[in-house]
Formats: sequence, structure tokens, C-alpha cells
Amino acid sequence: MTPQLILILFFVYTLSLFVVSRITSRSANNQTFFVGNKQSPWYVVAYGMIGASLSGVTFISVPGWVGDTGFSYLMVVIGYLLGYFAIAKILLPLYYKMNLTSIYAYLEGRFGFWSYKTGAFYFLLSRIIGASFRMFLVVNVLQIFVFDAWNIPFGVTVALFIILIWLYTYKGGIKTIVWTDTLQTTFMLLAVGISVYLISSELNLSLGGLITAVEESKFSQIIITDISSRHHWFKQFISGAFIAIVMTGLDQDMMQKNLSCRNLKDAQKNVITLSWILVPVNFLFLFLGAALFIYANQMGITIPDLTDDLFPTIAINHLGIFSGLTFFIGLIAAAYSSADSALTALTTSFSVDFLGIERKENLTEKQRIKTRTWVHLGISTTVLIVILIFRAINDQAVIQKLFTIAGYTYGPLLGMYAFGLFSKLKVKDRYVPFVAILSPVICYFISQNSEVWFNYKFGFELLIVNGGLVFLGLFGISKK
Repeated sequence: MTPQLILILFFVYTLSLFVVSRITSRSANNQTFFVGNKQSPWYVVAYGMIGASLSGVTFISVPGWVGDTGFSYLMVVIGYLLGYFAIAKILLPLYYKMNLTSIYAYLEGRFGFWSYKTGAFYFLLSRIIGASFRMFLVVNVLQIFVFDAWNIPFGVTVALFIILIWLYTYKGGIKTIVWTDTLQTTFMLLAVGISVYLISSELNLSLGGLITAVEESKFSQIIITDISSRHHWFKQFISGAFIAIVMTGLDQDMMQKNLSCRNLKDAQKNVITLSWILVPVNFLFLFLGAALFIYANQMGITIPDLTDDLFPTIAINHLGIFSGLTFFIGLIAAAYSSADSALTALTTSFSVDFLGIERKENLTEKQRIKTRTWVHLGISTTVLIVILIFRAINDQAVIQKLFTIAGYTYGPLLGMYAFGLFSKLKVKDRYVPFVAILSPVICYFISQNSEVWFNYKFGFELLIVNGGLVFLGLFGISKK
């Protein structure tokens, strides 16, 4: 494989996205950009959301994670089933009843102005960090294997990706992304399936033989019963449920696709279908991870210090040109899916929640579109800067860092929505931002000292603690 060949592949794939954008952005306006004119077929949304849910984190990090934790991550994914059911039955009916464009507008009606801005701020913070981490992971691999050959700086590579994403989404927005996500999902899944097949061929095993080898290996453990482990099965399960609720149900990025469906019933079918599909899909990624470690052990390949690098190392350097091309197609798809819908959702939230362009009746449609376009450009620039900062400080597996950050930034959203939905109390709205800031700070100190204080190490369940502290804080500032 040559960098020139990979670059051609990159531009051919990008061209296909622009073709989709051209078709879907005809006669587009702000409602097209924000909610796809509420005309998206639910089954297309469900299929495309597979890729959006996976992104570069699952594509690279989850296979590498198998070396330390086996298949225990599957319990998190099984927990998603409970979380997505709650989204379908509790959150989606609320969003459709209120006819929301930004889901954080609920907080204004329930609590007031400062609660609304606090919720929207935490989404912006969470998604900017999360999208930057995901995009960094995949673009960094492309930088090493492609763009370094021409001595192109990493910042230029990231800027190229973001500019291309901005160009194919700036007009059609969520309507374009619903359809481009189907391409991202297809190529990511094809890359994994083909990689599994090539590994079995290299090991002279049938698919059944590879399944047996994985089953008999040390990597296949799903249930961890050591209660002191952060990967204990019940901790993983309950954490998965809450991760699904906050990172899908309380996330403008993921919910914006659901709100583009024709009606509530279609949106609910989309969410339930997606939850069941994610179980076998994530199992496939874990299976690939086990196969990669087995292959590396049998071939005498040194396991990289950062296990995120295992999949690209084997796919590019050891399985032949077809494997390398397949991997890069999946990687390019992951790079785009990591950022396109995030940039659109961030633009929507800032435009609606902070600039209020839907409420300003004196603005013409042309002025609204111009404002939204400039916001889109500003958000894209912000993500570029954060990616560059992250590259300078990265020191651990990206998936662990992503969920650690989510435990702090999504916790306040979880607590605020839980208090709003499951109590009838009002709160002193002006104090809500202080509660939302104080809770993550307390969680940080609990996390750093929990082994000394409680002889317990927190994992993903830190998210639940964070949300619980916000719930208690809101109760403390409640009023009749």
C-alpha cells in the first residue's frame, strides 16, 4: 500500500458523500438543517445511528480493550437495552409532545432560564470534547500512515477533514447526515467483517474454528464477578443503561436524528430497533479484538503499548493490501461519522439555545440561515482547536478517557432531567448552575480518593453518582 493509493481512496469516498449531500440539500432551509423537515424514514435513521453510536472509539479502541478486560464491555451494551427502552417510553414522548428542536428547551419550561442555559452548556462542553476525542483517534492513524509521507502537519490534516465535513453538511444538515450515516455504518461493518475473515484465513481456520479459538481463549470472559473490579458485571450493566440514557436520550446529537422522524411512533421504533442491533454489532467488534490478540500471539507480533494501535498495526502491516484498503475505508467512515452529526448538533444547540434564532420573529429566513452558517463555522473551528490540544496531552486509551469525561459532563444533565421528570418540585433557578458545577467537582474528589476512603474503585457508575448528587442538590434548592 502507498500513501497515494490511500489518498485516492479517501477522495473517492468523500466524493460519494458530496453526491448524497447534493441530493438531500435541495431547497434546504433551517428546518431541513435542524430536523430534516421531520421526513426521515425511521429504518434509515436506525441503520445510520449504528455508525454514529460506534464511531472511531468502537472501531479502534474496543478491539484493543479486549486484551485487558475480555468481553466484559458486552455487559455495558446489554445495559443499553434498558436505557434505550427508557428513552423510547419516557423521553421521546416528552420531546414530541413539546415539539422541540433543541431538547434542552424542556429545562426552561420546567425550571427556568438558568437551568435551560446550564443544560445546553453542558451538552456543548460534552459533545465538543467527545467529538474531538473520537475524531482525533481516527485522524491520527491516517496522519501516521498517509499524510506524514508528505510531511503535512497534523493540524492541516484535521483542518482538511473539518472543512470537507462543513462543506457537505452546511446546507442540508441533519437531513444529509441521516443518509450519509448509512454509508458510514456500511463501510465500518464491512471493514470489521472482512478483517475477521482475513484473520481466520491467515490462521488456516474456518470461521467456526476461529469462534472456537476465541471461546477457549482467556479473552472471551463476559461475566466478571469480582465486586471490587470496576468491570463487575452488574456495575457494567447498570452503567450501560445510564450511559445510553445520557449519551443518547439527553444528547442533542443523537436525539436530533430521532426528532427528524415523521412521528413519535416511528422514532420509538427507531430507538428500540437500534438498541437490539447494537448488541450483536458490538459483539462483532469484541470478537475481532480477541481474534487480533490470538493472531498477534501466534505470529509473534508485539502488542503495542497503546492497544488502540493493535487493529491498525495488524490490518495494515500483516494482512495484505486488501486488508489495509478495507481498514482505511472503515477508518475514513469512522472519521466522518465522528464529527459530521456532532458539528450539526452543536450548531443547532448554540443557534437555538443561546442565540434564539427560532424565537426572533424579526429575522428573515435568509438572516437565520446566515447566522446558522456562521455558527457552524465557529463550532468547526472550536473542534479543530480542541483536537490539537488533545493530541498534545493524550496519555491513555481514548475510550476510557471519553467515558471518564462523560461521567463528569453528562451527570448534571442526568440529575436535572431526573428531577424534572420524577418530582413536581420547583427550584430556585438562579442557583442551578452552582449545583451543576459543584457536583462534578465533588465527583472528581470522590473518584480520586475512593480507594482510600471506601476501598472501592469507581468505573462508569461514576455517572450515576454525579447525577444523584445533582438530584440532591436540586432538592436542596427546591421551593413550594
